[in-house]
Amino acid sequence: MIVSSLQMDIIPGDPAANREKVKKLVKEEIEKNRPHVIVLPEMWTTAYTLPELPDIADHENSETIPFLQQLAADHNVHLVGGSIAYQKEKDMFNRALIINQKGELIYHYDKLHLVPMLDEPTYLTGGKNKAQVFELDGLKMGIIICYDLRFPELLRALSLEGAQVIFIVAEWPQARTDHWKYLQLARAIENQVYIVSCNRVGTYNEVEFAGKSMTIDPWGNVLAEGSQNKEETVRAEIHPEQVEEVRKKVPVFESRVPQYYNYY
Repeated sequence: MIVSSLQMDIIPGDPAANREKVKKLVKEEIEKNRPHVIVLPEMWTTAYTLPELPDIADHENSETIPFLQQLAADHNVHLVGGSIAYQKEKDMFNRALIINQKGELIYHYDKLHLVPMLDEPTYLTGGKNKAQVFELDGLKMGIIICYDLRFPELLRALSLEGAQVIFIVAEWPQARTDHWKYLQLARAIENQVYIVSCNRVGTYNEVEFAGKSMTIDPWGNVLAEGSQNKEETVRAEIHPEQVEEVRKKVPVFESRVPQYYNYY
């Protein structure tokens, strides 16, 4: 399975312009490389324009989800549709979208962990449902959003549910680039899964974003890595059978004794 992450800059507060940009980038990637899955970054329609979200966020009758569904169907590609600001009644969620190659929305995930350093709890509502595993082409997958990466129990839960690939969509800042890299490596190794991340680039509100989108295999080998400040596609091929091979060689999951430490 070939997976392409669109490491892109985001136009603040302009969903229509960002949709046009994504449409162009997806078309170019399909024509050049024919990936099976294309991944977008976190909050790609709006960027982190938190005070403006009530006026520009998506809702039940908005354009972004139908746009992604049509895009996936037109190009016969699975879309890990990054995340968008999504308003439901009084709640504003940071919502990740999974759309299969038929254009069907098969799963959404609302970011569970809100970032206090960005004042997210003032503007956003944390997810109200447990993260779940979904399937694309028979592979079991999970998705998390940015700050979720700092909570190893979330990725362990997805791995225990059978996830072979975990996607991370993000707007991770350059100031914490080392954390971005080493946390991903740790999560891949400790859970023996593929990690596929898509981070944005560019600057907003004097914050420079880290880029460095990555694909990491279950041994912790970096298969592909983006640059720090360049819009580009980060592409790698994943082999799901490697997950089982690694888990047989180092049977971490069989060696667990959660009755002695499952206290949270």
